[in-house]
Amino acid sequence: MRFLLPALGVVLALVGAVWTLQGAGLLGGSFMTGSRLWLVIGLVCLVGGVWLLVRAVRARAR
Repeated sequence: MRFLLPALGVVLALVGAVWTLQGAGLLGGSFMTGSRLWLVIGLVCLVGGVWLLVRAVRARAR
């Protein structure tokens, strides 16, 4: 669990960032490009990934 939570947070944040950029139309080449649905899904994943990273760092500091 020590490495799983930060790794999951990093992966989720990176995937969320890509989906957000595609949903916003800033990163092309996919069916997700310009879709508001993928923008929202990406933002949710990005926030969730950052939350997991913050939680993991705080737990490690204790």
